[in-house]
Amino acid sequence: QVQLVESGGGSVQAGGSLKLSCAVSGFRHSRICIGWFRQAPGKEREGVAVVDSNGTPSYADSVKGRFTISTDNAKNTLDLQMNSLKPEDTAMYYCAADLLVCPPPDWGPQYTAYWGQGTQVTVS
Repeated sequence: QVQLVESGGGSVQAGGSLKLSCAVSGFRHSRICIGWFRQAPGKEREGVAVVDSNGTPSYADSVKGRFTISTDNAKNTLDLQMNSLKPEDTAMYYCAADLLVCPPPDWGPQYTAYWGQGTQVTVS
């Protein structure tokens, strides 16, 4: 059974940093596309960053240069280091796995097979 469990969300002032982690389990192999999405109140869920099956990262323009995605295959974790946070980064952040297209067109959520429960990030 696939499970994605996020941790690390919280509240931070603008310009600050947070690190999100996702514990991944239940996949038979590690060569899948995995990443992070977010959803702000009243807005569509959007992709933030993904790592493809070869380990190559991709970032949405809105977070390039500020966020870094990384995987630890030994620990089966996916991390998102978020620096220089802005109020517009405020959202529920979701771990996503087994995307059919990587990165997804227009960073939309419709190509994602599995989701975590989400962790809240608030930037003031």
